[in-house]
Amino acid sequence: MAIHKLKAFQVEKAKKAGRYGDGGGLYLLVSPTGGKSWVLRIMCPDDAKPGAKKRRDIGLGGWPDCSLSEAREKARELRRAVKAGRDPLAERDQDKIVVPTFKAAAIQCHEAKAPGWSEKTGAAFLSSLALHVYPKIGSLRVDAISERDIAAALSPVWHSKPAISRKLRHRIGLVLDYAKASGWRSEGAPRQSLSALLSRQAEGGNFASMPYEELPAFVAKMESQGETVGRLALLFTIYTAARNGEVREALWSHIDLEAGEWRRPAELMRKNGEAHTITLSPEAMAVLERAKAWRTGEGDCRVFPGKGGKKLSDMTLAKYLAGEPYVVHGFRATFRTWAAERMPSIPDAVAEAALAHKIPDKVVRAYQRAAFLDMRRTLLDAWGRYVSGSSGDVVQLPLKLRNALPG
Repeated sequence: MAIHKLKAFQVEKAKKAGRYGDGGGLYLLVSPTGGKSWVLRIMCPDDAKPGAKKRRDIGLGGWPDCSLSEAREKARELRRAVKAGRDPLAERDQDKIVVPTFKAAAIQCHEAKAPGWSEKTGAAFLSSLALHVYPKIGSLRVDAISERDIAAALSPVWHSKPAISRKLRHRIGLVLDYAKASGWRSEGAPRQSLSALLSRQAEGGNFASMPYEELPAFVAKMESQGETVGRLALLFTIYTAARNGEVREALWSHIDLEAGEWRRPAELMRKNGEAHTITLSPEAMAVLERAKAWRTGEGDCRVFPGKGGKKLSDMTLAKYLAGEPYVVHGFRATFRTWAAERMPSIPDAVAEAALAHKIPDKVVRAYQRAAFLDMRRTLLDAWGRYVSGSSGDVVQLPLKLRNALPG
């Protein structure tokens, strides 16, 4: 097996994104943004299958912090460890001094998560960090990054580009959570403490969202007022984090009260055209019970009917936000922010699926379909409790579901 195929000048000049082999399973990885890191692909004993082996990719560090000669030496040491029957990952992690910079950790995080992302998502992850975050914290070690560092990185775009800034906050969180899982940080990404350093965003257009801390009081105020079909429709929109157009078009035939599910057919899902099921929290089910009083006939009809059984208008729901700087569609963003900050044990893919955002099928397969739906129910049940004011505590994922997570 030929080794030492690469030359130092080739490593330095490598620009095209891809994988460059040095031999013996050692590769130089070049990201779309030009970042470079080393990985060793090696066959190791499979603990789950005695006598069998499995392939493992082990990160060795980023270039130029880890040079070609240093990468080769690390690869030699890990090959010896495997030959001696030792765990190469544990062997690598014995060197506690090697804590990567944020940029190097981001590249490794991307390498680990990219198989579950689309090419566009993966490219956006790296390019946005390179443009907005690396200049501020890219050279800092991940174990030294604080809330103030993150706030400083986000502040230039926090108000001028709110949508981008929220994505950046989420992506920084992914990197720091990955760093904790890799043993480089003692804790994951700061969430609530970071919120204290960032002022409220004045979002424009149709997506101005209410901070989740204000939502329980808003819902309590709604509940204290007279019962109307429009008010029930808005409450159901909030509890299900659904698009209000889907709520206004919902039919009783879509509702399975026994299973506690809202099974929305493809024709209702105009955003992506795919059938989607929403799990119904006890609070959402209670709204449906109250909505039965507004049924317009014995057969199938709208759950929240307007005059003559017609579809409610968009303004019917919007009027309940009169005087507030928010819009109905913004409650979806409220839910997503709450999920990220108050439900850290729930994977991001689960929160995205709860919003009916398109998730690659291989991600769903990785979590197992039954467990994936159960995790969504756990998330929306916790949301229902939070919104109704019955519980404001962070809810951890049940053990049986955490055990279902891949890896």
